[in-house]
Amino acid sequence: METKSMSSPSRLPGRVTSVDFFRGFTMFLLAGEATHLYGKLLKIDSGFFHFLGTQLDHHEWHGLHFWDLIQPFFMFIVGVAIPFAVANRLRKGHTIRQINRHAFKRAFLLLFFGWALYFIEADHFVLQFQNVLAQLSVTYLVAFLIRDKSFRFQLIFTLAILLFIDLAYRFFPVQGFNNPWVPYENLGAWFNNKIEGVEKASIWATLNFVSTTAHTVWGVLCGRLLMSDKTQKEKIKLLIIAGVSALAVGYALDLLSITPIIKKIATSSFVFASGGWTILALCLCYWLIDVKKLFPKFAWFFIVVGMNSIFIYIFFHIGSGDLIQKMIGPFMKLFFSWTGPLMVSILTSLGVWAGFWYVTYWLYKHKIFIKI
Repeated sequence: METKSMSSPSRLPGRVTSVDFFRGFTMFLLAGEATHLYGKLLKIDSGFFHFLGTQLDHHEWHGLHFWDLIQPFFMFIVGVAIPFAVANRLRKGHTIRQINRHAFKRAFLLLFFGWALYFIEADHFVLQFQNVLAQLSVTYLVAFLIRDKSFRFQLIFTLAILLFIDLAYRFFPVQGFNNPWVPYENLGAWFNNKIEGVEKASIWATLNFVSTTAHTVWGVLCGRLLMSDKTQKEKIKLLIIAGVSALAVGYALDLLSITPIIKKIATSSFVFASGGWTILALCLCYWLIDVKKLFPKFAWFFIVVGMNSIFIYIFFHIGSGDLIQKMIGPFMKLFFSWTGPLMVSILTSLGVWAGFWYVTYWLYKHKIFIKI
């Protein structure tokens, strides 16, 4: 890791504010999950909060909830940032060799920290790729290596890997694991069992890093578009076309019963549908923040988180939320016990969430930006 100080991190030359906002918004929501707030919303006797809690949880299997978009959001926005990061390093005088070396180092560190989080939780070495950092170590490196290839090459490349993984699930020949869209009876489950050395591993497929590579590569393409000399109107038009096209393909594959939308094994239809929503979300952010210049303070709140996104992800995954809860929990009970145990628990989670944000704000205020 390297710690850098910048006088104005959100105004680097050529920087697009909506990219920082998008990354920060995504990580802020992930921090909210670490407080266990979303599950508590399901316990509130209200149709709205029950719906909200449902959408802030992964779909059980076949279908799509809002929360299923969060990992695609993050893997995509990392891809968007790649062209900006490379251009910034070139402006600083770095050679291509230095930039390539840094990319390989970053991929290694992402994998190391991804595996370290599994090790900390399980208390023994676990060979998995399911968390964001571990998967990102692969998708980031692939997207980086082909970043300068043509639009046609990158698009065909992503379509090829999606077709490959789709066919692999369909025609995997091992008995008991040849039911492509059935939990624990597919290629992803078999691969999990083999690399983890168990008879029944996680329902989340390690092989997801293959298909979700498309999200990061598509991010690179969108980043190059945002950096281009095209007008803002042209950029928005192309983003909308790309987003709607991906949505159409994803939902068509699902509705026509060709390939179901399943997040936990990252089916091709899921990648298309989630990718479409992700591109449209970036387009909306770009239009509101960079074109219309709306909600500057609202954007700043999330940009603070985005400037130390990897750090805060690791921070709330190593149990720091428990420490914050121990500090504020007694005060929540003291002042809000009259609201009932459930509301005290919800307020405590909100307090922990605020604590996570304040950590990133403190780093931002002191111009400390931890990068890998």
